[in-house]
Amino acid sequence: MVFKINIGEKSGKTWKIESQPEILVGKSLGDTIKGSEVSNNLEGYELKISGASDFAGFPHKEDVEGQELRRVLLTKGWGMKAKKKGLRLRKTVRGKRLSEKTVQVNLSLLKEGEKTLIEIFPDQNKLPETNKVTNPKDLKVKEETKEELKSNEPEPEKPEPEPSEPEPEKPEPEPSEPEPEKPEPEPEKPEPEPENNKQ
Repeated sequence: MVFKINIGEKSGKTWKIESQPEILVGKSLGDTIKGSEVSNNLEGYELKISGASDFAGFPHKEDVEGQELRRVLLTKGWGMKAKKKGLRLRKTVRGKRLSEKTVQVNLSLLKEGEKTLIEIFPDQNKLPETNKVTNPKDLKVKEETKEELKSNEPEPEKPEPEPSEPEPEKPEPEPSEPEPEKPEPEPEKPEPEPENNKQ
């Protein structure tokens, strides 16, 4: 496994390199090492091991002996951001000694060599490309709506209807003769009442 090494300057700039683990295994946090031990390009440099973390992300703590995992009671400060006053939590950390399980090592720059780090790592000195257009209105990106997408799609060809025989014209109905008017029935005459026989 290769160590990922971060070399930090006082300006805040960090330079990243990879190194073989045999060089740093057995060293402890706070030790001073020569730059040539890490890379041939760093001849004349003096570096200090300021921090490290293992493959699971657990940090190494300088006041914990050994290289094994420990559960340490921490207060506000290193490795803990306490919100309440007096809060203490038990956290898992590794000892200060670097081991094969260490993946990342942080080094701080104590003394520079003949070449500057900018000359040694020209690829890492490039400024990130920034987009000149800051106003999104300048981009004039048109969002296509569903209707515009449908209008852009080619319409499927419709089959032409086959010519059909013309339908024969229906004869117009002849005007029928008007029906004769029926005579209105005469009103019924009331029947005469029979006269009662006088006795």
